[in-house]
Amino acid sequence: MAVERMNREDFYARLAALDQDGLKKALWNLYWRGTAPVRERIEEETSPAPKASRVKSRAEVRDPVVVRGAVGDFVAQVRSGSYMAGDRSVSRTERSKWRLTFGALAAEARAALAAPDPKPAEEALELLIGLARAMKDSDYVHSDDPVAAARFVLSDAVADLWTSVLRRRGITEFAAQAMPQLVRWESQYGWTRSGYGATAERERPLASIVAELLPDPAAWIACVDAYLAELDHLAESPPGQRMGSHGYISVSVRHGDFDHGAFDREERGNDLAAWHELLLERLPDYDAADRLARIAEHPALASTRSEIVVLKTRLAFADGDVEQAHTLINAGLRELPGHQGFFNLATEIGAELPEAARQVFAQRGIAAP
Repeated sequence: MAVERMNREDFYARLAALDQDGLKKALWNLYWRGTAPVRERIEEETSPAPKASRVKSRAEVRDPVVVRGAVGDFVAQVRSGSYMAGDRSVSRTERSKWRLTFGALAAEARAALAAPDPKPAEEALELLIGLARAMKDSDYVHSDDPVAAARFVLSDAVADLWTSVLRRRGITEFAAQAMPQLVRWESQYGWTRSGYGATAERERPLASIVAELLPDPAAWIACVDAYLAELDHLAESPPGQRMGSHGYISVSVRHGDFDHGAFDREERGNDLAAWHELLLERLPDYDAADRLARIAEHPALASTRSEIVVLKTRLAFADGDVEQAHTLINAGLRELPGHQGFFNLATEIGAELPEAARQVFAQRGIAAP
């Protein structure tokens, strides 16, 4: 049953009848009686807006080595569970203030990028970004949505990190560092669990950050070659291990009927879809279309249940192999009959839809061609 609710105009009209005290009382009742996610969202929305980041003068910048040490200790404690279960190394007061500690360390690490030697600050920021990425899926702290609670816009931090690396070390070392990080950190739907709110609204794909930083075709080719090297590394990883947000972690390859390897390939193909779209737009014009073919068939991405199907289909269609393009998108729709992107592409290239997909979209009121 659809939930009826007021639209924005009706809601604002109702609020207009309340004075300031009435508004405060209504918000207080909602906060005090609401669920934990509601309280957390109200805290986020009513917190003072974060000040625009500024580069501190060198006299104000904390020693990057000190920042790296403090960040390393904090991240190690969080990942060990000290901020969740609690132990003597972290007091109850400090556990409740984890958001403030995270925010303060992130601000110091980003400011320390202005130091004469920012490498320790880059390492500190990399640790915090990796932790934030892991927090989306793992309960390291007491919060329903840790990244939103910390008001940490992960993509902004990554932009600062990659800008520093490119400025200091050039495109070759940038590609070698940023491409593995892109694979580990990119997330199709952002890094907050809810996907909405002030923090989520400021997030952007990491692929778009790479695009802003690369100055010419040679830089793009250097990055795609480093990206392929990382995919090769993943494909060659030992059985029983998979890539986490900060490196390899040991897992069972299969748990019952669940195949971790297939799941990882599916997630990776979805998370990196925006990057593949950018490569599809540029590489043919840079005489590097052969890289696209390698990506489309790469064993670290191979899946009929992820966005890699779109890349394969578009490549086949661009090469004039319409029959193969239809076969590929048809296979994708058999696996995921309700996938809107697959449906749109099938319609675009005139592919016949599987019966299951026709039924799904008919139920949605969308007629198949």
